[in-house]
Amino acid sequence: MVNMDITIDKIEDLGWDAFFESKRTELGLDSFSIARVIAEHRGVYRVKNENGEYAAKITGKQIFRAVSREDYPAVGDWVTIIELDNKQAIIQAILPRRSIIKRRFGDKNKIGEKNDVQIIATNIDMVFIVQSVGRDYNINRFERYLAIAEDGDIKPVIVVNKIDLISAEELNSKLMEIRNRLSNVDVIQTSTANNEGLDELRNYIKKGKTYCFLGSSGVGKSSLINRLLGEDIIKTENVSSCSDRGKHATTNRETYFLDNGGIVVDNPGIREVGITDASAGTNSLFGEIIALAKKCKYADCAHIHEPGCEMLSALKDGRINKDRYSNYISLKKEAKYYGMSDLEKKETKGRTEIDRRRIGRAWKLVEISMPISISRRSGCSRLA
Repeated sequence: MVNMDITIDKIEDLGWDAFFESKRTELGLDSFSIARVIAEHRGVYRVKNENGEYAAKITGKQIFRAVSREDYPAVGDWVTIIELDNKQAIIQAILPRRSIIKRRFGDKNKIGEKNDVQIIATNIDMVFIVQSVGRDYNINRFERYLAIAEDGDIKPVIVVNKIDLISAEELNSKLMEIRNRLSNVDVIQTSTANNEGLDELRNYIKKGKTYCFLGSSGVGKSSLINRLLGEDIIKTENVSSCSDRGKHATTNRETYFLDNGGIVVDNPGIREVGITDASAGTNSLFGEIIALAKKCKYADCAHIHEPGCEMLSALKDGRINKDRYSNYISLKKEAKYYGMSDLEKKETKGRTEIDRRRIGRAWKLVEISMPISISRRSGCSRLA
């Protein structure tokens, strides 16, 4: 059976390579066994190496020293362990991560921002960003996922799923929109109903490499992985006929192993993609907007209302897309807020609503100055 209990012959089958070996040596941890975290359940980590699987916990000292969630093990981490009886283990250390996917989450504070950081997965080689073509489809959400992937230096691939549910004309319209906004990202069209695109998806997955599936509930992540596995190992639920939204069938991050040696991480659905410190990812994703920003009259231009703003000028004459501009401003604001001190966040409280009004006024002025045909044709999509 192709699942988490699969036996491996050597540690390299789990993705171990020279990078992690060098970090282990640098830290003087050669005397410990190594294992990879493949699942987490309420503070107990399932780790795996060539000797099998273990239920592992971290030490009290690690808990005491932890400053943030990033100091705890996460699915995808390489850890050093002490193997005990009855397939139990103690995690001694977390090796440095080559890549990390994280987001902001939790309850909103007084200015509508979320402070907690959630580690989605680590040491990922490629991320498949999945959306279905239902009414919850939103290209701005693609950009948010792409920002955190780019920031983690992880190659992203867009997966447009459930294409059997719409006409060829509707599908081509969505694909054209993606190409216009996200031209440098690979796009796969899939359907588990008729197996369309599954061979193309499978061709991306290589032995010893780790892949992560991200997307909202009900977009079909688990169903896609089941097709790759060749059997229905992961529990799935039908999408609600009323809301066209999925149910949370996947409740924990789990790692699965394919016949070809590829390693796949399934994740619970993510409704909101909060940005942490993904400034580098945002800059990379919005390269043409960043180039315009460098031409602004003022170096500290916020691109909302300032005179001499090249970005607003480009927005007015149609050189940049309205929705792309709005998403960029939103992502940069979130990334900036994440990097603030507590005092700076308090001072930001009074300015947040003012900035929102200014963004609205900036676009209103642009719309007024546009030809009527262009203004009416430009609809504003809901931000993810």
